[in-house]
Amino acid sequence: MPQQETLNWRKSSHSGGNGECVEVAWPEARVAVRDSKNTTGPTLDFPPVQWHGFLSSVTPRSAR
Repeated sequence: MPQQETLNWRKSSHSGGNGECVEVAWPEARVAVRDSKNTTGPTLDFPPVQWHGFLSSVTPRSAR
């Protein structure tokens, strides 16, 4: 991901205060994920369809 790119990173509302969180941003045509403790470190980029598949597999059915 280009460093000059400014993204609007979001942290889950379910994150605790212990600092062990991931943040997600939605730049054009992908979903970017990073470690909230290492904001200048690498990111994982996923196509939106893969990210939605991941969320579906980890979200309890009662929360959908």
